Amino acid sequence: MTDASHPALPRRSAAAQALARDVPPMRGDAYELVYLLLAALFLGSLVACNLIFQKFFEFEVPLPGGGTYLFQQSVGMLAYPVTFLVTDILSEVYGAKRANQVVTAGLVASVFTVALVEVSDAVGSAPFGIGDDTFHRVFGLSKLAVGASMAAYLAAQYLDIRLFHFWKRLTKGKHLWLRNNASTITSQFVDTFVVLALLATFAASSGITWERVPSLMLNGLLFKWSFALIDTPLFYGAVALFRRWFPEQMAQLDAAEQG
Repeated sequence: MTDASHPALPRRSAAAQALARDVPPMRGDAYELVYLLLAALFLGSLVACNLIFQKFFEFEVPLPGGGTYLFQQSVGMLAYPVTFLVTDILSEVYGAKRANQVVTAGLVASVFTVALVEVSDAVGSAPFGIGDDTFHRVFGLSKLAVGASMAAYLAAQYLDIRLFHFWKRLTKGKHLWLRNNASTITSQFVDTFVVLALLATFAASSGITWERVPSLMLNGLLFKWSFALIDTPLFYGAVALFRRWFPEQMAQLDAAEQG
């Protein structure tokens, strides 16, 4: 017997239960979740670049006429191309404004990470765990290198988004490959030049002279531009997938950008 003060909840009819099963997932929530996941991927890649850039790798590239070319680059480059792919996807699927917001968030995350590492490096270590010297050798950041990287990052990422939408307007929304590669290749040239120019200007602190700039720039551009071409199918696949998942949001964005 049911307590009068706690009446039983009415049972839903079979029709109501069937309707609840047929209700599609909320596309708006999924659309925002994907935005957060892409932003997380961008921020993670960017912060990782500033933490691991002090290690360099090298390998020999065979040349057509015989011989080899010694390719040398920072491991920070391994994560950096991901940031340009993500900003292009954000620009296409969410628009310039929201892509710029992620870039700005990346700057804040980078500054906070550098500050946290500097404080951690300054604090004395306990008798157990990793010692001060080891921690500094692994995480000790060159303020000049990080500052140069952030300046280049800001210039390149904001330029990438502006160029992406410039080509999108010029081609009336056609030719995904053109706006993906034209914006990325140009902005990565700016990024590589700015960071190396700043480091060479302060050669006494960075150890990078103007004589080394051409070879380092060539290596950096070859690496970045190769990835820019490789990620084109990934960009096409992501855009096609999101247009199928979020047709209403994409249609609204296209209408707003054409209006």
